[in-house]
Amino acid sequence: MKLLNNKINIVDVKDSEELARRAFEIFTASAQNAVSQKDVFRVAISGGKTPRRFYELLGTDSKAFNLPWNKTELFWVDERCVNPQSSDSNYKLANDTFLKWISISPRNVHRIVGETNDYGQAVRDYEYALQQVFNLAPGQIPEFDLMVLGMGPDGHIGSLLPNSYALFDTDDLVTIVYQLESGLNRITLTHPVMCAARQLVVMVSGDEKASIVREVLLGSPDEVKYPVHTLWPILDKVTWLIDGEAAKLL
Repeated sequence: MKLLNNKINIVDVKDSEELARRAFEIFTASAQNAVSQKDVFRVAISGGKTPRRFYELLGTDSKAFNLPWNKTELFWVDERCVNPQSSDSNYKLANDTFLKWISISPRNVHRIVGETNDYGQAVRDYEYALQQVFNLAPGQIPEFDLMVLGMGPDGHIGSLLPNSYALFDTDDLVTIVYQLESGLNRITLTHPVMCAARQLVVMVSGDEKASIVREVLLGSPDEVKYPVHTLWPILDKVTWLIDGEAAKLL
């Protein structure tokens, strides 16, 4: 494998189970380090199929029950504009797999309200939650201890979709992504917030991702075509967890 950028930190994992285990280890270490340093762990997670097994470990592994959940502030990178009981909801995925099993206060769970028709208010409410939890002054950007991302088959991260206005929104913490064709509208953290995180994990699995993994990692950066390339300036903070099927063309 010959990467154009030698800062790309790829952890080869055999399959989806090992991928989930590695993500779980990173999450555990990040939580413990953050709490030991500043008595709080602030993390943002994503949806999709890839992290499901990782989330199941957060809800079932004995090590997860010893995590400092009472000092954890949990956010989402993005959410579809659906109600929290919808199968399309990123919140529902987390709730079904681990939230209902762990001892985290509801006050520390900061979901994006996707079920409202007033998207502007939902964005403002989420920005307010960020400002309060991170104690931000006007113009400041939150610094998550850990951000867990996936990568879509089109190279998107969060809900920063190819050719979308959200890619160019650098003034806000949160923005709405309208789907002009069929699909669901979304609310997402902006890329300055993603890039400000202290540590990021990008989880990629499945042979349907093999082509995009090759294009993204071996090609020249193009942030508009492949929004994941917005991470290139901060690659030293990014760990790529890519299973064998997704990495087969590298």
